[in-house]
Amino acid sequence: MAHPFRDDFIWGAATAAHQVEGNNTHSDFWLLEHTPGTAFQEPSGDACDQLNRYAEDIALLADLGFGSYRLSIEWARIEPEEGHFSVAALEHYRRVLAACHERGLRPCVTFHHFTNPLWVTADGGWESDRTADRFARYCERAVGHLGDLIEVACTLNEPNLPASLSMAGVLPAQGIKQLAPFVAAAAQRCGSDLERFSPFLLSDALRTRDVMLAAHMRSRDVLRSGPGEFPVGVTLAMQDCVAVAGGEEKLKEARAASFDPFLEAAREDDFIGVQTYSRTRFGAEGPLPAEEGVPVLVMGYEYWPQALEGTIRYAADVARVPVLVTENGIGTDDDAQRVAYYREALSALVSCLEDGIDVRGYYAWSLLDNYEWLFGYGPRFGIVDVDRETQARTPKPSAHLLGRVARNNAFDPGTFG
Repeated sequence: MAHPFRDDFIWGAATAAHQVEGNNTHSDFWLLEHTPGTAFQEPSGDACDQLNRYAEDIALLADLGFGSYRLSIEWARIEPEEGHFSVAALEHYRRVLAACHERGLRPCVTFHHFTNPLWVTADGGWESDRTADRFARYCERAVGHLGDLIEVACTLNEPNLPASLSMAGVLPAQGIKQLAPFVAAAAQRCGSDLERFSPFLLSDALRTRDVMLAAHMRSRDVLRSGPGEFPVGVTLAMQDCVAVAGGEEKLKEARAASFDPFLEAAREDDFIGVQTYSRTRFGAEGPLPAEEGVPVLVMGYEYWPQALEGTIRYAADVARVPVLVTENGIGTDDDAQRVAYYREALSALVSCLEDGIDVRGYYAWSLLDNYEWLFGYGPRFGIVDVDRETQARTPKPSAHLLGRVARNNAFDPGTFG
């Protein structure tokens, strides 16, 4: 049976600037990717060349049937040197947002998605209180130029991710910059040092969390000052946390460190963005490995699409504001597996809606097979294939199926794939 959604439910797909635009040369990640001995599998290079091909991608998304495009704007392009704001870059993003409106897509704009201007990271990054002030200043300049074209705004993408990875036992709490020689080499190359040079994902997890929490609250108020009138929130990396064999206390500790500070702050937001891919199990000693018999994906976590239900429920319960699913998807070369994943995930979403949870929208991650940070171009999350040689875009069956759901504003698991 098909489940209809509220008339204003948002159906979209998402990307991040550094992962699709290409040649983000003023960013910290560009330097890290090109430092000898780097942990990055390969440099981002041209990425998906969306800096030039944005109109093609926007038209494709609209033609598939979606109603919104979640994209990020790149701080390193807009403020490549401290205090120097590029009108050309701002005008570029204005053209991107205008193209969304021309094709009937609501732009959902994320103001920070992992990458910083190199000058920010070289001078303390997200371990420095100065960065919260600098980020708010950047947001003020950007929204002043773009706000009238924005429909939804996300301040920061997954600012809790370092803490979340630490609590899951994936990264050490102090970060990996002290343990990875290439980070010290990158710091030296830009005239910084290892103490000051603090890239996102590689630095102290809890310090990063606290500075980014302050940045979110300051920038939220800035974005609300306009121009434009749109809901503002933050997006969180959320795993469905499951306690087994006496793991309840470890689970609570993990949520308290990685989820709760932002969920509680989101009570003053217009929505909370939930981004879910899998689950994390906790035993009495902490995080547990994958459960026997459960497939493990290329990114190292379990195939567990039903995780979306638990994270929506937890976020809604703590934040007490409407939920947007701002990312959900799977990295796989098998699009049939992707279709099955989305079928289960959307079924989980419907279960939440049937229980009265206020979920306002769903964004698939990602629109394109794009650059996946440390993993390079190996993991394929896109509903649209991108030929690495020609940049040709080819929608996969999953794109057409999700587009049909979006066009009909209804989901029937029996006819989905």
